[in-house]
Amino acid sequence: MGEERVALVTGASRGIGRAAGLALARAGSPVAFGYRSDPVNAEEAAAKVAAEGGRAMAVPIDVADEASVAAAFDRVEAGLGPVRVLVNNAGFSRDGLAVKYPTGAWDDTMDVNLRGAFLCSRRALAGMLRARWGRIVSVASVAALRGNAGQIAYSASKSGLLGLTRSLAREVGGRGITANAVCPGYVETAMTEATRQDNVRRYLDVTPAGRAGTPEEIAAVIAFLASPEASYVNGAVVPVDGGMTA
Repeated sequence: MGEERVALVTGASRGIGRAAGLALARAGSPVAFGYRSDPVNAEEAAAKVAAEGGRAMAVPIDVADEASVAAAFDRVEAGLGPVRVLVNNAGFSRDGLAVKYPTGAWDDTMDVNLRGAFLCSRRALAGMLRARWGRIVSVASVAALRGNAGQIAYSASKSGLLGLTRSLAREVGGRGITANAVCPGYVETAMTEATRQDNVRRYLDVTPAGRAGTPEEIAAVIAFLASPEASYVNGAVVPVDGGMTA
C-alpha cells in the first residue's frame, strides 16, 4: 500500500475540523485532531476513529505560536508518522464595524486565520517536499469572495488565505504537492452560534439551497481535495455554499 498519508487538522475538536478529521480517517488516513482549548472533544474524536479501526491522536496546537506549531508537528510525527495532509481549519472571528473595530481583535484574527495557516503550511512543507507528495487544504469562507459588513477582519484574513493558497500552489505544484481552499457558506457550528438571527436569515435568503450547510458537507470536499485522486486540482478555490456566490 505504501506510506500512510498522515493528516493533521487544526481546530479539529468540533465543527468543520472535527468532521474533516473523521472523513479523512474513513478515507484511510491516520489523523491528528489539533486543538487549542478543547482537549475533551478532540480526544473523543480520536477515540471514535480508534473505535472504527483507525489510528488517531489529539494534539495541542496554538497555530499562531511558532514554538507550539513545531512541538505539535513533532508529536504527530512521533505518534503517527510524517504529516502528508494538512488541513488549515483553526479560525477566529469577532464581528464589528470598521469605525470602532478594536486593534487587538484585528491582530487576533490575523494571527489565527492567516499567520497560523502560514506557520503550519511552512512546517508541513519540509516533509512534503522530501516525499514529493502532499496536500494542503485551507478552510476560508465566502466572506473572502464577497465581503461581509461587520466582518472586516475576518473577511480580510480569509481573503489573505486565498492568496497564500494560490502562491503555495505555484511554488510547490511541481513537486507533487497541491494547495487548495474551500469557502464554506453559512454552516451551523459553535463559531456561528453567536450570529444574530437577522443576519442568519439574511445569509439564508441569498442562498439558493435555502438552508445552512453541515460540517459533513464541507468535510466531504476537503477529503476529496486531500485525496490522491485530486492530484490535478491545485490552486483551486472551491465555494461550498449552497449557491450563495453563484
